[in-house]
Amino acid sequence: MAISSKIVILFALAFGVTDAHAETAIERGGYLVEGILTCGNCHSPRGPGGVMDSARAYAGGPQTFDEPTFVVKGANITPDLETGIGSWSATDIKRALQTGMRPNGIQVAPIMPYAFYKVFTPQDLDAVVAYLKSVPAVRNEVQKPVYKAALHDDPVPGADKAMSEADLRDPVKRGFYLVTIGHCMECHSPRVNDRHDYTRRGMGGQEFEGPWGKSVSRNITSDPDQGIGGWSDADIKRAMTQGIRKDGTPLKPPMGFQWYARMTDGDLSAIVAYLRTIK
Repeated sequence: MAISSKIVILFALAFGVTDAHAETAIERGGYLVEGILTCGNCHSPRGPGGVMDSARAYAGGPQTFDEPTFVVKGANITPDLETGIGSWSATDIKRALQTGMRPNGIQVAPIMPYAFYKVFTPQDLDAVVAYLKSVPAVRNEVQKPVYKAALHDDPVPGADKAMSEADLRDPVKRGFYLVTIGHCMECHSPRVNDRHDYTRRGMGGQEFEGPWGKSVSRNITSDPDQGIGGWSDADIKRAMTQGIRKDGTPLKPPMGFQWYARMTDGDLSAIVAYLRTIK
């Protein structure tokens, strides 16, 4: 896409000019997949130092998720016919995104945040599918999932039905939408007995181990002491897009700083507006 067209699209998004819908479905899908959805975090191979292998983007993630009920790796979601989702129809992809059900009837492990994706507007869901079908096909066989027990997913408050384009014109509702499709509360809510406690959403406390060592998800509620209630809007945006706390110290992955840095300031402001409402 040419630089000039990117500028037009970002201008339209940043200033809420959604009625004009300047971008194509593929461009909108790219903005979502490469931004708030952070799909590459789990679905793209990484090279030395944990740097994403852009030549094999979306061909399968590097990490193995070993949980009490499953052992899985991020799937190849490129349109490769044999090792990816190239043989899946648009309806198949939408069903997998929103219900976790593959075309063969086998359930996807709930590390894939399909419980958050029912909130997608129909237009954005179509856009994500269009973009995934447009990325280069990469042949890469990913290890098959192992299921140790019956799978479960935890219902996400407010994410049980699609939002409308009209809803997105309200900054707080737009922020809720972005935080939900970005599945932020999956990591930033406590877990009890292998289940997410969304009654305490935003309180953080989950531990994540990786090349960075161990990191703990932060409290992103509006609490002024333990949360981000005492942070300015600029402080929150810097933490999201640069991985720097209010006090200037660095945050650790797997927070997707580099993905969120691609978002418009208008969308970042909407996220901040919503986070301010979390008690």
